[in-house]
Amino acid sequence: MADEIITTNNLEESALPLTEGCRLPVRMRNLDETLLAEILSIKETIGGDTVYYVHYIDFNKRLDEWVGKDRLDLTKVQQPKKEVKTPLKEIKNGSRPSSPEREMPAKEEPIQILQNGNAPPKKSTAGRKRKFPGPADEITASDSKDAAPSPRTTGSLVAHHDDLVTRMKNIEMIELGGHMIRPWYFSPYPQELVSLPCIYLCEFCLKYMKSRVCLKRHMAKCNLRHPPGNEIYRKNSISFFEIDGRKNKVYAQNLCLLAKCFLDHKTLYYDTDPFLFYVMTELDNSGFHIVGYFSKEKESTEDYNVACILTLPPYQRKGYGKMLIEFSYELSKFEGKTGSPEKPLSDLGLLSYRSYWSETILEILINVKPTEAGERPQITIQEISEQTSIKKEDVISTLQYLNLIHYYKGQYIITLTKDVLEAYERAVAKRTARIDSQALHWTPKDWSKRGKW
Repeated sequence: MADEIITTNNLEESALPLTEGCRLPVRMRNLDETLLAEILSIKETIGGDTVYYVHYIDFNKRLDEWVGKDRLDLTKVQQPKKEVKTPLKEIKNGSRPSSPEREMPAKEEPIQILQNGNAPPKKSTAGRKRKFPGPADEITASDSKDAAPSPRTTGSLVAHHDDLVTRMKNIEMIELGGHMIRPWYFSPYPQELVSLPCIYLCEFCLKYMKSRVCLKRHMAKCNLRHPPGNEIYRKNSISFFEIDGRKNKVYAQNLCLLAKCFLDHKTLYYDTDPFLFYVMTELDNSGFHIVGYFSKEKESTEDYNVACILTLPPYQRKGYGKMLIEFSYELSKFEGKTGSPEKPLSDLGLLSYRSYWSETILEILINVKPTEAGERPQITIQEISEQTSIKKEDVISTLQYLNLIHYYKGQYIITLTKDVLEAYERAVAKRTARIDSQALHWTPKDWSKRGKW
């Protein structure tokens, strides 16, 4: 059913007033143009003005905001669609899903690598281009609004169904250290704090307070100058601390509350006992300042090496996100396992992981040497996985995404074209921050043999 469009010069003249669910053009903050948005909530301010909480269609929810009537285009109002129930018969007789992509053969054979070559002849793919993933450091947790919520716990955050409360940002501002951060999403901080213009956090223990006076009083008594765990890595100013969710429950819960401000489609899960938290910090004269973190299950039946992962907004676009990913795989190497992040990934998380996977796998492929003179270099997917600790499924999906692997005359061939090699060199040149395995001092624990976490 087509949307009903109301044309009017102002709201008072409209036969149908603005209600929740209406769609209309809205001028986004810091932009001169208007974008189609949906009204999620309406309220009156203390001064008697009406404000509207809007979601911009086809944009991430982190851009949702409260707007006044002056930013609404009231000449093009679309009333909410009426729900149309699909008959059960149509659901049962629906078309079958499309076929999946060609999978690798069960029996694995070495794949030939063509350097600076052209791809073998294949079906036309006009109009489709595969670009080398650029650097993306705005890491968020494993979630996606397009995928069904996962029933599994994910680092003290679990997927939840969209509802009106969790669709709306409830916190205006957070002060963390010297940073004023505007949250992206809903987070279940205590109600008495949510109504305040700003929530103040201790940057070392992450305790939340209602005023800067309370924060100063707390800082005078807080003895922490780093996360309450074991420092397992330090190189220059970067350190990683391992926090046990059972031994440091309050800190882990406060960390999850903070992380929820920047993770969509998750709800807080207070049982942090089954998880380990790896907090990345930056050291200066005043202490170790949190940059980001990732969590992982102590025992993962599906070989997940990351549950939730986040780089805080003030530290994004600086290479820290990729360092978090690299560190998670470094731990997997120490464990002698292959790992993968919980899926589905968020949009920003997928960009970051694809970028890391692409650079890491291409580094392996470029350095493969032929066993005999005159032969082409050969390598198996299993060998790539063992050298990088990236799961075989992620290796295959990355090669397919980059359009490097082709099935030709009964065998798979990897073609490294000049464009791919140049893109790889540009990406590596930008990536100055790397994990040094020599600086990691950590012994894996076999949690399955422990009676209690």
